[in-house]
Amino acid sequence: MLGSAFDADDAVQETMIRAWRAYDRFDGRCSLKSWLYRIATNVCLDELSRRGRRARPIEEGSPAPGAPPLDALTQQPDSYWIEPILDADIADTDAGPDEKASLRQSIRLAFVAALQKLPPKQRAALLMAEVLECPVAEVAETLDSSVASVNSALQRARSSLAKRSPDQPADLTPAQRTMVERYVAAFESYDVHGLVGLMKQEVTFCMPPYSLWLQGPLDVQTWMLGLGSGCRGSRLLPTFASGWPAFAQYRPNPAGGHTAWALIVLELAGDQIAAVNSFLDVNRLFPRFGFPVHLPPQ
Repeated sequence: MLGSAFDADDAVQETMIRAWRAYDRFDGRCSLKSWLYRIATNVCLDELSRRGRRARPIEEGSPAPGAPPLDALTQQPDSYWIEPILDADIADTDAGPDEKASLRQSIRLAFVAALQKLPPKQRAALLMAEVLECPVAEVAETLDSSVASVNSALQRARSSLAKRSPDQPADLTPAQRTMVERYVAAFESYDVHGLVGLMKQEVTFCMPPYSLWLQGPLDVQTWMLGLGSGCRGSRLLPTFASGWPAFAQYRPNPAGGHTAWALIVLELAGDQIAAVNSFLDVNRLFPRFGFPVHLPPQ
């Protein structure tokens, strides 16, 4: 709903506070789950009415050249961008394989970005029906709406998402796993030619909080050999974020060891890289993902 795990944490806390304050008025006419979903939905709707939707750099204007002028490196506040979520945060150990696959799909950056374009109540209806698998009658009750209105909202939401969020397999294929291993080897040896050879011709590259984004292997190569060359000698530690392979990137520290630089989230299409998302807010993201900010010398 909110496009940020940090905002979601705040919303959960506010939901539980509101539920605690209102519990003496819970009359049991609906399930406790439905009652809590209604409170959580209202918390999210209140937050969205206050600050609006989050976005991705690739939705902001045209791509930049691989050697952009320095004045093109403008930043937006953290609250402006969609943020990654650790896969383990949604990996309920009691969930079956199908449910886990659905949850993983629901946190992918492209899906969350597409959701952000929906009106808030359509967004809530779709998440409850498609991800949480709530009956339409329960969704209608939660949103204080009719079943007919919810079905209409779901139809519009599904139509909008079908245009923006193509289906992707939930798990990596053997070919994708091999490609990701090649990506790590090429990055750590800074074989830029080998690295961009793994990318689709339409690959996108972005670095929130910067608005700038690149498109195409040639511009990515120009960037990495130019303004991005400080990444030479980096180390990558693997994780999974937003349903995709991800890496904590550490750049060499002149004083010794390596220092946190970015949380990289790859998006794949077949056995090629379709997008590279380097989130630079490491002081918030690395502790959440369980990574230190500094690595000692090896």
